[in-house]
Amino acid sequence: MVAGGPDEAGSNKAWWVGSMTKISRRGVLVAGGATLGLAACGNGIGSNGAEKVDARVNATRDYVKRTYPAVAAKMQQAAGVLYMPLVTEAGFGFGGAYGRGALRINDTTVDYYSATQASWGLQIGAQQYAHILLFMTPEALANFRASPGWTAGADIEYALPDGGKNAGLDTTTTTAPVVAYVFGQAGFLVGASVKGTKYTRIIP
Repeated sequence: MVAGGPDEAGSNKAWWVGSMTKISRRGVLVAGGATLGLAACGNGIGSNGAEKVDARVNATRDYVKRTYPAVAAKMQQAAGVLYMPLVTEAGFGFGGAYGRGALRINDTTVDYYSATQASWGLQIGAQQYAHILLFMTPEALANFRASPGWTAGADIEYALPDGGKNAGLDTTTTTAPVVAYVFGQAGFLVGASVKGTKYTRIIP
């Protein structure tokens, strides 16, 4: 956990907003290889990668709590929350996505994870988004942590905060064991999906 003062909190917020603003051409090219390359070399024992991931997770958590109180209440009810602060998706014929985040229980980081996804199709350009997964039951959380590579399936419930800018599932009524929120700088994304995304425990 990174416990910083006002300057650090402001820096984390600026990082999150700035990261969602645009992707440079260089970022697109790097992201194209990230899906295949970074997943293989994501472990960095002795680096400060954990602190960076935690700082970005803090910024994402604070953004959601500040902007969507209904989601914050749901987060407190969850057995665990997986934060993916920034996922970069890019493709030129072959598309892929890669990101790193942390699993927190009682708002304490217990593990770090990568999120990877690859797909074929006519895809030109790139986008960035963040998402969180709420494990609403101890069983759902245990299944996720026990898996060497947990893949998001069709059984995940996608939700939008009640009273938010976009109409969607009222998060106070859903009984799904895993609830997902996918959002960008402009807010929660309608129709967004993490289906097929593989989550793997890493040492950042």
